[in-house]
Amino acid sequence: MDPITNDGHALERLLDELGRLPGIGPKSAQRIAYFLLSADDEQSRRLAQAVLDVKRQVHFCPICFSYATRDTCDICSDERRDRTTICVVSEPRDVSAIERTGTYHGLYHVLGGVISPMDKIGPEQLHVRELLARLADGEVREVILATNPDVEGETTATYLSRTIKPLGVAVSRLASGLPVGGELEYADEVTLGRAIEARREV
Repeated sequence: MDPITNDGHALERLLDELGRLPGIGPKSAQRIAYFLLSADDEQSRRLAQAVLDVKRQVHFCPICFSYATRDTCDICSDERRDRTTICVVSEPRDVSAIERTGTYHGLYHVLGGVISPMDKIGPEQLHVRELLARLADGEVREVILATNPDVEGETTATYLSRTIKPLGVAVSRLASGLPVGGELEYADEVTLGRAIEARREV
């Protein structure tokens, strides 16, 4: 009998939970479940422990709102970073994408999303106020807007540009090497690196 179609409550719960993960459809959930069923107890224990550990140990950095395992994230606590530049991104995963290029050495600020009226998300639901507070001391000279080049990302970038410019801080946007409607997370390092280097003032 196929164990996946067997009426087992534990297995059904596993399939339901796997199916809730982004990018995991029914067939992918089924393949992962098959793998876990065939894995030995130690392998399953390590996976379960890793999930529990990341939930317990990883939190949002109170400065930039990227992921951190200490009081502040590794980038915010690194004195070698250029503190005159802040790159604004939508999600923590975008920080990793830009870091992989090796072309940017400043700080970051994670908005926690983008402006999306359809989803009832405005500036108040994002970390915009905290970004403006970081600009108040005058140390930051440039803000790079690195939201995705889609409708919501462009709307967010336009709003931030209009809000930041009166503060006397230069505002730039990633160059157009990124495909319209694309996501930073999936851009290759060369394209994303060139977009950072060829950023334009807005």
